[in-house]
Amino acid sequence: MPAYRYPRLVLRHAHDESSGGSGVATAAPAQAAFSPLYRQIKTLLVQSLDRGEWKPGEAIPSELELASRFQVSQGTVRKAIDELAAENMLVRRQGKGTFVSTHNEARVRYRFLRLAPDEGGEPAPASSRVLDCRRLRAPQEVARVLDLRAGESVVQIRRLLAFGDVPTVLDDIWLSGALFRGLTLERLVRNELPLYAFFETAFGVSMLRADEKLRAVPANPEAAAILEVPEHTPLLHVDRLSYTYGGRPVEMRRGLYRTDRHHYRTSVN
Repeated sequence: MPAYRYPRLVLRHAHDESSGGSGVATAAPAQAAFSPLYRQIKTLLVQSLDRGEWKPGEAIPSELELASRFQVSQGTVRKAIDELAAENMLVRRQGKGTFVSTHNEARVRYRFLRLAPDEGGEPAPASSRVLDCRRLRAPQEVARVLDLRAGESVVQIRRLLAFGDVPTVLDDIWLSGALFRGLTLERLVRNELPLYAFFETAFGVSMLRADEKLRAVPANPEAAAILEVPEHTPLLHVDRLSYTYGGRPVEMRRGLYRTDRHHYRTSVN
């Protein structure tokens, strides 16, 4: 990858909390001029992550190396990294360093899936079966939500997720066709990774956070047949919009969840 020239920063009305308010002389992007210095460093780190300078699962440079690169204090870099770790973009490992978050790690593979078994404990092993994958022009709602131009292509996937051989989640997924060039039904069927890990590994698209809306709906005939429940059985309808670096929406997902053996869990602070 070609060497990237990192901008040096200047503060006009912000301070480096870790170095007594000393700024760094030379030009900086206008939009960053009035933000705290650690936030400017955070923005530059996110830009590096977005460019793929450090791949998911790889270690980023040490705090001292980054402090030297950006010509700021180590404490400023540490504060920027702390925020990125809190937002699940980076992971600190004691004695090893700081790594780019990845969905390939077993402990976070199903971080976005909030289902838990009613009897407690860990969910049964999940199995995924892709029912369909096609490329089409983005429907109006999908284009609006994914911030696409009219007529741009999307990839639509239908996937069934089962726990302990019990079909539990029916997902309809829409992805930007430009970001997922070459994604086909055959590739999805051959894939053995969790879906987000596959997107990350094969297409360089990392799902970092998601917004969800939930409501109860009756199972229509098609969903009832796929999920093996009686027609009109209450299902949980989950609308999810997933984002990558820079808050860019990259996945629209609509899921129908059986809740006769599982419940949806979340934490509220």
